Amino acid sequence: MKFGYARVSTKDQNLNLQIEALEKAGCEKIFNEKISGSTKNRPELDKMIAHLRKDDVLFVWRLDRLGRSLKNIIDLVLSLSEKGVVIKGISDGVDTSTSSGRLFLNIMASLAEYERELIKERTNAGLQSARARGRTGGRPKGYTKETIAKLLIMRSVYKDKSKTPEEVYKPLGLTRATFYRYAKILDNHTNEEIKKMSINK
Repeated sequence: MKFGYARVSTKDQNLNLQIEALEKAGCEKIFNEKISGSTKNRPELDKMIAHLRKDDVLFVWRLDRLGRSLKNIIDLVLSLSEKGVVIKGISDGVDTSTSSGRLFLNIMASLAEYERELIKERTNAGLQSARARGRTGGRPKGYTKETIAKLLIMRSVYKDKSKTPEEVYKPLGLTRATFYRYAKILDNHTNEEIKKMSINK
């Protein structure tokens, strides 16, 4: 199914240009709202995302209609692509069903990873500076009981070669990144060692 999403930042702006372009592209259902991109809650966008399924196509006038920041746009586009949704930008020519579109996605993913690394470096630099001044911070050295439980549950299923990563991490409420982080912990520690890592003694 073809979906469309249109957004303008203020009530004074007109949605007609975007909506006409979406209709011309063959969108069967169009969601639209007049709301600033910096606004965290965008009910029509959330409603549309809930409707999207694998093999659906999402049309937007430009990708910047989808997010309030580059990171926000990247995270949303990658999330929808993993879900099997094709994203097409009418005026910017983005089409994630093509080889060039997939290259664009890979570049976006690299940018997202680069940004995460920068944040991590800045955080570590801040912690080192704080320690030098006699202060400590950061997360406790250990895991919550909930995390320990998920690690032990995951131990029993993640080495089952018949299961995909999604079949393991989704029922546990984990992300793909967390799944691989947990997998490294399981590969390097026994159940008894993991149990001793709990911060809830």
